[in-house]
Amino acid sequence: MAEATIRERRAAARRAAAWTVLSMYMLAPEAWAQAAERLVYRCPGPPVLYTDAITPQEAKERNCRTIEGAPVTIVQTPRPRAASSVPASASAPRPGDARVDPAAQRARDSDARRILGDELRREEDRLAELRREFNNGEPERRGDERNYQRYLDRVAEMKAALARKEADVAALRRELAKLPPQ
Repeated sequence: MAEATIRERRAAARRAAAWTVLSMYMLAPEAWAQAAERLVYRCPGPPVLYTDAITPQEAKERNCRTIEGAPVTIVQTPRPRAASSVPASASAPRPGDARVDPAAQRARDSDARRILGDELRREEDRLAELRREFNNGEPERRGDERNYQRYLDRVAEMKAALARKEADVAALRRELAKLPPQ
């Protein structure tokens, strides 16, 4: 009797396996169609999310709706140009590549040098004035600075302004050094 039940169980297992395989073959075209036609979901919330990378269960949990017949956008990169039969050196120069007349360039350089020199002199004068006011970290107190903290705040502002002005003067000197000699 035990052998009969074992045979029955084996036969039932074979039938179940056959039904499983049969149902997989029958459902396979539907699964392939779903894979080819992925569902696109619109999920609410800031920001609104359009995605096809979530499962139906996740979409349900997030209160997402399916979008029927959603258009698929394909972005193509521009095609590379074919190599020209004319070498690059033989092609006409672009306006930015054209050489500037040496006399015009010298005039531009001298104008730039003059402008930078004038600005450097103004900044150096202002720097000297700031240093004189700063008085090595002990500027004179004003009448409106009865509160010592106000005085300390003004000293800190003067120190920061002095550092900025020194950086400006250094930058102008670097720019002047970059220009070609006269």
